[in-house]
Amino acid sequence: MHPVTTVHYLVLSAALLLIGTVGVLTRRNIVIILMSIELILNAVNINLVAFSHALGPDHVQGQVFAIFVITDAVAEAAVGLGILIALFRNKETVLADEIDLLKW
Repeated sequence: MHPVTTVHYLVLSAALLLIGTVGVLTRRNIVIILMSIELILNAVNINLVAFSHALGPDHVQGQVFAIFVITDAVAEAAVGLGILIALFRNKETVLADEIDLLKW
């Protein structure tokens, strides 16, 4: 039985980052784009906690930053979903290609 090392966490984080980036760049649905951004932020959290754990019990800065990232992700989701609801009521679509309210 092999122990779980920092490399395993980094591979998991890279996979989440890749999936999130592909989701942001290829999807048209704004809800899916917001979920992909959440995946990217979770990849960052895994990196922060993995390096904090690898540096030893005296280094908790990564875990503290992960809490701030989680707080930021919650605020981003709340504001993003609020804007999405307003756009859906106005344009009756959630596709990013069809929302052009800021164009002249």
